[in-house]
Amino acid sequence: MKELFEIFMIFFRIGGFTFGGGYAMLPAIQKEFVEQRNWATGEEILDYYAIGQCTPGIIAVNTATFIGYKRKGIAGGIVATLGMVAPSLLIITTIATFFQHFQDIKIVQHAFGGIRVVVAALIVSTVINMASKSIKNWMSIILFVLAFFAVAILRTSPIIVIVISAITGIIVCRNKDFEENDL
Repeated sequence: MKELFEIFMIFFRIGGFTFGGGYAMLPAIQKEFVEQRNWATGEEILDYYAIGQCTPGIIAVNTATFIGYKRKGIAGGIVATLGMVAPSLLIITTIATFFQHFQDIKIVQHAFGGIRVVVAALIVSTVINMASKSIKNWMSIILFVLAFFAVAILRTSPIIVIVISAITGIIVCRNKDFEENDL
């Protein structure tokens, strides 16, 4: 019971103090569960993010569910999910209640402007972190460039790009000549 409460509080803190969505939360999740607690490896966190991206729902909530489930089974998954969702629910309800009264105040507009800049920096940090752990060979560089081009330039659905990338990964990994770290 103590560890379930600890899981809830960790995700409550991450959910309550990390603005910008799931990708902005990755550094906090990485630090908390990989570096400080050793509850998961960096590769597991990236796998949870990849699966969380492919499944319905919010990526950070899906990742919290995976981590909680790995640690304490179904109860851990539920508690981690509730911990991640509770702060957002409270914050959004509070903001929705009062936002119309404060949205035109300059200091509030400037605060949101500052928050947007920090969120962008957190997302860039997350992308660099994920890329450094995921791009390990020439095939992954090619796949990265093609996937980026498809999504950013051609506006292809991310779901289609993920499915094609998964199939490509399966085909390439079956090749005996494929070397994991050939860069």
